[in-house]
Amino acid sequence: MPTPPRSPARPPRPPRPPRPPRSQGSGQVRRPVGPPRRRRPRWAMRVATTFSVTVLAAAGIGHALVSGIDSGIHRIDPFHDMKNRPAAGHGMNLLVVGVDDRDKITPREKRKYRLGGAPCHCTDTLMIVHISAAHDRASVVSLPRDSFAQLPAHTDRTTGRKHHTHPAKINAAYAEGGPRLTVRTVEKMTNVKIDHYLEVDFTSFMKTVDVLGGVKVCTERRLKDSYTGLDLSPGTHLLSGGQALQYVRSRHADGSSDLGRMRRQQKFLASLIAKTTSSGVLLNPVKFREVASTLLKSVRADRGFGTDQLVDLARAMRNFSPSSSEFATVPISDLSFPVKGIGSTVKWDDKKAAKLFQALRDDKPLAVHRAHRRTTPVEVAPKQIRVQVENATKTAGLGRKADAALRTTGFRTTGLPRNATASAAAAAGRPAHTTVLYDPRWDRSAKSLAAALPGARLKAVKGQGATMTVLVGTDYKGVRAVRAKEANQGEFGTVTGDQVTCG
Repeated sequence: MPTPPRSPARPPRPPRPPRPPRSQGSGQVRRPVGPPRRRRPRWAMRVATTFSVTVLAAAGIGHALVSGIDSGIHRIDPFHDMKNRPAAGHGMNLLVVGVDDRDKITPREKRKYRLGGAPCHCTDTLMIVHISAAHDRASVVSLPRDSFAQLPAHTDRTTGRKHHTHPAKINAAYAEGGPRLTVRTVEKMTNVKIDHYLEVDFTSFMKTVDVLGGVKVCTERRLKDSYTGLDLSPGTHLLSGGQALQYVRSRHADGSSDLGRMRRQQKFLASLIAKTTSSGVLLNPVKFREVASTLLKSVRADRGFGTDQLVDLARAMRNFSPSSSEFATVPISDLSFPVKGIGSTVKWDDKKAAKLFQALRDDKPLAVHRAHRRTTPVEVAPKQIRVQVENATKTAGLGRKADAALRTTGFRTTGLPRNATASAAAAAGRPAHTTVLYDPRWDRSAKSLAAALPGARLKAVKGQGATMTVLVGTDYKGVRAVRAKEANQGEFGTVTGDQVTCG
């Protein structure tokens, strides 16, 4: 097409006539006429305008700037025709479902991140995310995908076959009845009313991490999984989207199988929250829109989850700190509960699980928040280390004092300190130096104990066994507070984000 003619030049604006002086009878004094004001450059006006918009968004007036980003969400109705639902509690509950759907991933990415094979279109991850009514806390409860469940009566979405209530693993709910049966099953098992449903696939997960510039994770030992291709050396790593997917999917990186994988998912989510809240994403409407739209392009959500909810979540997270997020796995009584026709399942501890879900309904924190104090991270949790304290000095009561301090810090002392024998005192030297005697087989525990005793020496004693001996010397200056780097090792307790993110 020919180029259209240009618009005719606008004629110059005639000069504005001078403003007539004010009437003397008005009682107002006429201002003296000064030199003409210097006009502000256009770039300065643009910067000021942009800054103002950002400030308004940070103040909570950013809805118009991010409206419409929910238009790409694939809408579903997981709550359709649901009856006899749990009573609503306080706060908001989201059921976040990670789905094994790799249809949109490129062949190159499939090869690089070991995503070959046909997608199962099943739930890979199930989490209840609770946002407190005061918008000051996020509680995340992981539900093992192999959890033993009783699926409600339904019609199979694939075969059309009608099913009565029957036993199955919880992730079978999605395969048999999709989001609706998944929500019904979770509500029946937890008695927690689900307010919103969010389904995330591999593609949206990878792209969101990349838009954020990667997420940092830490590991104490090497993590290698030949199934996913994960191979991380000890230390801190900034993971891209594909690497992050390997990290949260790996089940064979250590001996803890699906429970270890859930702990890594929780650590990753804690780091993701820390990155989002500390990087300015929530205070920058343009960046927030970019991140949110990237995530929502490949998700499925209920019809009530839209811009309003996203803005509310963003406003809530602005006040978050790492300790504002807490993570738990539903309490378990049997990791290998056999069920005929199904195989090995994960059996919940009904009593403890009921208490946990009651806390969600009551909008109460799951973790015990203690006054913050500086702690030194160690490899082995103090509660896993048994200690016998012996006084190698002539100061009466020093052994009892050290025993009490170690016990207060979390170590499993015998509670019966004693005076050191002559041979033990010789190991401490003269003058007696605080020394940890340990069996070489428990060297990690010995190093963790020594970290709590500033300046303590380590001395290996073959055949001593699992109990450490602390020889209290004249240089004893008290006990330093320590904590396990892997905060929930050996248990399924709740941890806060500051306990599992990189220090």
